Amino acid sequence: MGSTAEEFLVASEEKAFDMGHRRIINNNIGKYDAAVVRGLSKMINLDNAKRKGHVIKWKVMENLDKFLPEFESNFQKRGGKVIWANDAEEANREILNIIKKAGAKTVVKSKSMVTEEIHLNEFLESNHIESLETDLGEYIVQLLGQRPYHIVTPAMHLSKEDIAKLFNEKFGTPIDATPEQLTLKARELLRDKYVQADVGITGANFLIADTGSIALTENEGNARLSVSFPKIHIAVVGIEKMIPSMADLDLFWPMLSTHGTGQNLTVYNTILSGPRQPTETDGPEEMYVILLDNGRTNLLAEKEQRQGLYCIRCGACLNACPVYQNIGGHTYETTYSGPIGSIITPHMRGMEEFKHLSYASSLCGKCTEVCPVKIDIHKMLLLNRRNAVKEQLVTKTEQWGWAIWKKGMMSRKLTDFLSGTIKNYLLKTFFKKTWGHLREMPKVAEKSFSKMWLERNQAD
Repeated sequence: MGSTAEEFLVASEEKAFDMGHRRIINNNIGKYDAAVVRGLSKMINLDNAKRKGHVIKWKVMENLDKFLPEFESNFQKRGGKVIWANDAEEANREILNIIKKAGAKTVVKSKSMVTEEIHLNEFLESNHIESLETDLGEYIVQLLGQRPYHIVTPAMHLSKEDIAKLFNEKFGTPIDATPEQLTLKARELLRDKYVQADVGITGANFLIADTGSIALTENEGNARLSVSFPKIHIAVVGIEKMIPSMADLDLFWPMLSTHGTGQNLTVYNTILSGPRQPTETDGPEEMYVILLDNGRTNLLAEKEQRQGLYCIRCGACLNACPVYQNIGGHTYETTYSGPIGSIITPHMRGMEEFKHLSYASSLCGKCTEVCPVKIDIHKMLLLNRRNAVKEQLVTKTEQWGWAIWKKGMMSRKLTDFLSGTIKNYLLKTFFKKTWGHLREMPKVAEKSFSKMWLERNQAD
């Protein structure tokens, strides 16, 4: 097996020429684009909202050491329990301890990228605990044995025919079932699971410091069901999801929904501040929030690049990215794909293994343009590339190649030293396999503009 980078190149090329995949993605992203244009048109001052979101997240990241204890203190006041986890292994171990202590056997999960990040389903399965995804898209990819394809829409790569075929094979539904019929079948299968489950596990879109609450955003109601019926609720949340005040949801909820799906507001927005209180009729008897680091403090330590942690996981940059549109989400081999995944993954999982993602970009800047919290994504990609070079994680061939190129480009004499014939020979010899096997190789003119200018002026 080759390196992660080599596998990425092979998978990218294969996926880029998969016309069926391209048709489905173009269709789904096209619908998204149309919805988002309508949604954003209703914002009075979009740029101002983005700036405000950026400043709030800047304030949080610069003072995270104060906001996290504030959240913990306020959450514990209402009977909640906070667990700090340094990495995926620690988070999984703590979750298993809670489940075993309760003698639980079944878990229902709402959509959560952070539980995908720690590979929770596989971990629970290996410990003989049934873990069922209740978000329809997540449920579909779980049935297929796949990982989510997209931060917001996990089954974006599948057509309705693909899903109808899957349900026909698994549950005997008609092969030509409509999306409505498939949804009803999924609802029928999942309803009993909510009632029977011992534990409900969710992520959280936001941690609210001043009230010690978590905020959940969803379109199906499955997260509410996952926390209402089971006796125990575990929320696994990355430490970067913090916002200072509940009043900030007034900004972040509409920005998340509009950039994520084009809606003015997501259908279900829930604020949970601890386990069921004596005066309340439903909710869990115990509630835990697991605050996960798992490499986030590595990125926090990078002063120039910590704005990667401002991300609110709307998925807008994925949908805007021409590279993502061509190679898809699974090719990245990371939980967080697309432009945002390319800037945070090298810090969270290691620059040496994942530096190649920062090169998987045309640097067109569309990702930066659409970001609802003004993360300078394409600049972060360049800074990652710089870090990779500084840490000497590039090959000697690459180092020498760029050194010679720079030397030549910094000197007009050296640039003009070789004729166009020799330059074309060098291009064909050294770049035909890397650059030219999918493109027509450029042809360098016999004389540079500078040479022609000098000749003409001397003749005059």
